[in-house]
Amino acid sequence: METTLLSSKGQVIIPKTIRSSHHWKPGTRFVIEEVQGGVLLKPISSFPETDLQSGLGCTGYQGPAKSLEEMEAAMDAEVARTWRKEER
Repeated sequence: METTLLSSKGQVIIPKTIRSSHHWKPGTRFVIEEVQGGVLLKPISSFPETDLQSGLGCTGYQGPAKSLEEMEAAMDAEVARTWRKEER
C-alpha cells in the first residue's frame, strides 16, 4: 500500500507505480466521485463514446454490402499484391 500527502493547494500526487500501471500520462482528466469511505478517481476517455453505425459511417463506402467471400477475396488479392512488391 502506498501513501501520499494533500498539498496546501489541495493537490494529491498519485504514485508513479500506479500511474504507470494504468498508463496515466500528465494531463489525464478524471471524474471524482464520493464513495463510502473515500473518493474514487475515474479517468475520462480521450475518445467520445460512439456506436457501431457512427463508426461504420467513417469508412466512406456508399455501394452495396459486400459478402464475406468478396471481402476475403479482396484481402487475399491485396496480400498477394503486397508480397509481389516486396520480392522486387
